[in-house]
Amino acid sequence: MLDSDTIVSRQRLLAGTKLTSSFLNTNHASGRFQVIMQRDGNLVQYPIGPFTLSSNQYSYWNTGTFTAGNNVSLNLDQNEGLYLLDSTGFKIKSLFSLQKDLSMYRSYRLTIDADGILRLYSYSLVKNDSWSIDWSPTDSKCAPIGLCGLNSYCVLVDPEPSCVCLPGFFFIDEGQRYLGCKRNLSTVGCKGENETSYSIVDVDNIDWENTPYSILSLDKTACKEDCLMDCNCEAAIFMDQQCRKQKLPLRFGRTPQSDVVTTFVKKGTTDESSGTKMVSKGRKNINTIIFISSTATLTFSLVFMAITGVVIYRYRVWDYRKVTNSAGEGLIEGVTLRSYTYCELEKATKGFTNQVGKGAFGTVFKGVIGGREVAIKQLETVVDEGEREFCNEMNAIGRTHHKNLVKLLGYCHDGTNRLLVYEYMTNGSLADFFFKSYSGRPAWEERVSTALNVAQGILYLHEECDTQIIHCDIKPENILMTEQKCAKLADFRLAKLLKADQSRTYTGFRGTRGYVAPEWHRNMSITVKADVYSFGIVLLEIICCQRGSTMDIPEDQLTIENWMYHCLEANELDKLVKDDDDIDMSKLREMVKLGLCCIQEEPSLRPSMKKVVLMLEWNLEIPSPPNSFSSNH
Repeated sequence: MLDSDTIVSRQRLLAGTKLTSSFLNTNHASGRFQVIMQRDGNLVQYPIGPFTLSSNQYSYWNTGTFTAGNNVSLNLDQNEGLYLLDSTGFKIKSLFSLQKDLSMYRSYRLTIDADGILRLYSYSLVKNDSWSIDWSPTDSKCAPIGLCGLNSYCVLVDPEPSCVCLPGFFFIDEGQRYLGCKRNLSTVGCKGENETSYSIVDVDNIDWENTPYSILSLDKTACKEDCLMDCNCEAAIFMDQQCRKQKLPLRFGRTPQSDVVTTFVKKGTTDESSGTKMVSKGRKNINTIIFISSTATLTFSLVFMAITGVVIYRYRVWDYRKVTNSAGEGLIEGVTLRSYTYCELEKATKGFTNQVGKGAFGTVFKGVIGGREVAIKQLETVVDEGEREFCNEMNAIGRTHHKNLVKLLGYCHDGTNRLLVYEYMTNGSLADFFFKSYSGRPAWEERVSTALNVAQGILYLHEECDTQIIHCDIKPENILMTEQKCAKLADFRLAKLLKADQSRTYTGFRGTRGYVAPEWHRNMSITVKADVYSFGIVLLEIICCQRGSTMDIPEDQLTIENWMYHCLEANELDKLVKDDDDIDMSKLREMVKLGLCCIQEEPSLRPSMKKVVLMLEWNLEIPSPPNSFSSNH
């Protein structure tokens, strides 16, 4: 019953079992919706996804029989109709009654269709006609939560459901609109960070998943203004005089059952004629301009005198030219990165005494600048390019803005010293969080969420930033965790700064043993699929909460790939998650399939990161991986 979308006459849906919709009407793979006969006696419809089903916010229909006991069943009877029966044989609720004089001439089936709606169909045994709908718990085809993908919502059009993108977004795939929408620019921009202007757009009467990072008691106007001025606020949902500030993506958008809801969406724009309220960089007022004008001459004179004094006493004429050029740049063109001196960073780290990490690119120290904790990476064995080339590389890194990338705040190019200043991640690396945690293994939902965070960061590097970036060294140590347990990629693009012979394990290419793609060994051209391979290994380690190098792999399997494929085929996935009692084995199976698809020997067989993200969001079916491991190892 677990793999079916239908029960027919004289069949029952027992407690603890479910029906799962087809993916499409023409594709009968497992889809996006399910109806579960829960052990509390309640029959409930949910979307399928990586979240806990105990919350009512994810159900879109139920029978309200949650106090009926733990052995209730759903029954479809040719004579009595559709009803719920408890363990004593008592009919606790009738959902649809059949007319006995007519039912004997008809065939019945109950199906959860691909659109997420539960329908009771009948077919005349006398007239050779088509299946007709006798009953459904809802009249609205937009009722199912998750019918439309991320950042989109469902509307009825004569009277079929149609997915609509939020303002400023476009469909991921115009031909498959249910996959959701993405922003039409990489970042909206924020006050004081760049010249991008932005506005707030109102969207009325749409409900979303309730996942705010902040809830304020404000009126509607104040909520809109507060989100506009908050760099972290990408959207806000206003309802019941509460302002729920959100980060993207928004999901499960649909028309609300009650109450008036307004969604404020922050939208990037460069056209002031758009009619929306604009906020430009800095919101400079007249007093600020006057103050800056009156102090500019004095500041310039003091800076010039200081630089001149240092040059005369400490540097040659050539060094003088370098320092003045560096001071003249101030900010790398188009990027809000600060240039620090070596002395400033030495002071911030108390003489580079608080070491928090070390890797192929150098040593990381914890420091404090302006009251803010930062991570300062001291680069080692860097390519001997000139200052302009180094600044160009910083420019490229500084232009990357994504919630799943560690943010670069500044840099130091002082003589032979090259250092980078990053935001500080309080929870350390993914390796610390998953493999060294003393508080127990992360919950299954946290594992899937972390994997999705990492995949979204890689997707941005591959397809969404100005120039395509291949990370080249994706591993748990290069994935850092925020206080809110959000995973962020670090050290992207730094491989270009390394000398050719500087690598932790290998010579002539980048990467770390156990995570490097096979094509590095074969003198093949390196593409983004090398990152997909490394992600696949990391994904398998995340879901098992074990390093591949420490897993108890049988001798006859040799590698993690062989072993996991064997466990998948032999239906022995419990060996991968020993002592993990709360894992949904069907979800584990899907994640292992995805991981094995990513680590295929042949790069062309690996999915793109775009498809990986869609699979992790349960918007795309995960295919069964081909068995290419045993023959290649």
